[in-house]
Amino acid sequence: MQFKIVRENLLTPLQAVIGVIERRQTLPILANVLLMITEQELTLTGTDLEVELVSKIQLTEQAQPGQITVPAKKLLDITRSLPEGSVIELKLDANRLQIKSGRSRFNLAVLPAADFPNSEPLVADVSFSLQSQQLKSLIEYTHFCIAQQDVRYYLNGILFEATDNRLNIVATDGHRLAMSFLEASISQEVKQIILPRKAVSELLRLLADSDDDVQLAFNASQFHCIFNQTAFKSRLIDGRFPNYNKVIPRQGDKQLLLDKQQLKQGLLRVAVLANEKNRGVRLQLRTNLLQIMANNAEQEQAEEEIAVDYSATDLDVGLNVNYLLDVLNALKSNQVKLSLSDSYASILIQGSDEPNSLYVIMPMRL
Repeated sequence: MQFKIVRENLLTPLQAVIGVIERRQTLPILANVLLMITEQELTLTGTDLEVELVSKIQLTEQAQPGQITVPAKKLLDITRSLPEGSVIELKLDANRLQIKSGRSRFNLAVLPAADFPNSEPLVADVSFSLQSQQLKSLIEYTHFCIAQQDVRYYLNGILFEATDNRLNIVATDGHRLAMSFLEASISQEVKQIILPRKAVSELLRLLADSDDDVQLAFNASQFHCIFNQTAFKSRLIDGRFPNYNKVIPRQGDKQLLLDKQQLKQGLLRVAVLANEKNRGVRLQLRTNLLQIMANNAEQEQAEEEIAVDYSATDLDVGLNVNYLLDVLNALKSNQVKLSLSDSYASILIQGSDEPNSLYVIMPMRL
């Protein structure tokens, strides 16, 4: 195997692939990237057995076919250290990969490509396309509600639900829920999959804010996403996602429209003295007034008042301030709408200009 490539043409796909490769692996070959030359195309593959990323690059010069695996982090560091615009020559020689560029010479240890794990080909139950920015936006609206290493393993990922001409994405940790959806050309029956947290993070890192098409396909065990010259593959969480529709409150008869920045700044100030363990704040609704209050174990107190248009009955509710701030950070609207019913019911939050996204936060006893 032998080929030449411009530094930037190798650096970009290497930086993409390196995200799924863990430096500390039980299997040494999983710390390597697979390099494969076929005709005039270079393919780079990285995997941790759960997530796989494949990038393809067209070569401009004649190349010698072959395949080998090399330490991914070392290859990335070498490529990054070379001058911009430099040409890199890589050649497999016995049990070493020789790397030359200008007056620089490197020899990397290799492991046979035959030992590199191969993913199973996908037989898709559902396949459709949407714009890169659309998929990225759906994930940004919801990913922060994924549970952190919950024993309920099905909460440690994000739900993709393909319905008739609609894609729903939902995440919950049992205390809060985020849902976002868009119209898509999907004609299959309803299908649900749960994409693991790491796969979600990698997708969010790789997707661009562009109108480029992204091809999505999945079945009961695998998820594929293809964009530009990159193929992203992931195993799925084997479990049943809870019926999220049951926890979305529909009877909130008390509604409040607030300036997002004013509410956010008030919460940030009060949060300074919130209890460090439960991060609880109390929202008190009175006629034309919202009071935000917090106290802690040292008996310190904070209070913020916001003038609002409210004439219903008085209402007190306790919330985790971090959960509320996460929602406000995700929304892009200048105003947010809070729908409440009583002190013990969940709160529904939406952006005034974002009807396709909604958030539910369970109340706390303070």
